[in-house]
Amino acid sequence: MHRYRGNGSDPAGLAAPRTNPLRKEPMPLLSPDTLAHCELCPRRCSADRAHGGRGICGAGGTLKLARAALHLWEEPPISGESGSGTIFFSSCPLKCVFCQNHEISTGNFGLEVPEERLVQIMLELQEQGANNINLVTATQWAHLLPHSIRAARARGLTIPIVYNTSGYELVDAVAELGDLVDVWLTDFKYASAGLAASLSNVADYPAIAEAALAQMAREIERRGGTRFDDDGLMRQGIIVRHLVLPGHVADSLRVLDRIWNSVGDVPISVMNQYTPNAAMRRQGGELARAVTDEEYERVLDHADDLGFTTMYWQQGGAVDESFTPAFDTTGVLSPAIAPTARRGQS
Repeated sequence: MHRYRGNGSDPAGLAAPRTNPLRKEPMPLLSPDTLAHCELCPRRCSADRAHGGRGICGAGGTLKLARAALHLWEEPPISGESGSGTIFFSSCPLKCVFCQNHEISTGNFGLEVPEERLVQIMLELQEQGANNINLVTATQWAHLLPHSIRAARARGLTIPIVYNTSGYELVDAVAELGDLVDVWLTDFKYASAGLAASLSNVADYPAIAEAALAQMAREIERRGGTRFDDDGLMRQGIIVRHLVLPGHVADSLRVLDRIWNSVGDVPISVMNQYTPNAAMRRQGGELARAVTDEEYERVLDHADDLGFTTMYWQQGGAVDESFTPAFDTTGVLSPAIAPTARRGQS
């Protein structure tokens, strides 16, 4: 063991393929043409985002970004010493009541930009020394990614693409991104459908996340497996994240069981950085407090007992609002000046 500090009826996402009425062949899920009947995420809300509508996620038809800058707060194989080139996308398919990024996830904060600007941002972050391009919560904008990533590659992008996701992804979306995404940095939030419904308004989350994770593993295996460079940075692979919630250790243990039973000994990141937002503090109860040391140790011990050999974990004092970057549109319209200071994970 190495501990490094630092729709419900179709959970697999294999519904009938979408078709364009002007042609007979199936249309890829991640095509701009599908935005008139959006099914990019497992909610499959069918919003007409191409003509002024908004999905359940809150996204409309024009790309919206909240921040693009070097980020030193990810797991060591992602941030390294130079930082990860994070691009924070506005909106989110989930509705987590405790969300620490609520300004952009449910508040939909950000600036509208053309797709070409996304390509430029990737190249700017590489020029700033980023170890990778880290696409944070891009699910609702994934129809833009195939063209944008290929365009950036054609113009000189050489660093890995990290897909930083809640885990609430369709299997066919993961498959379509399989040749473009190098590192899957995915959450596995809940094992209980009831808890997922209560806290994130998606009862099908556990089944969806497990199916998506299995597809991520298949994509990495197809491409030759996990790879690190000489500096210990992940060039290809998966890291599964889990945020321990106060009062819900039993569910955390079941999450680890599901990960192990689904994909085996994959690198995991067990986090204790839960910080009550204003809504949770007003509401009171378990989610109005931090995770205790005892709760966190129970989860880490269970990961040890299962046999996970690579686990990233956080030292005490992790609960701090500094874990959340300032969503101030840094880097969205012009390159960021300097990276954000490192957080307490090492």
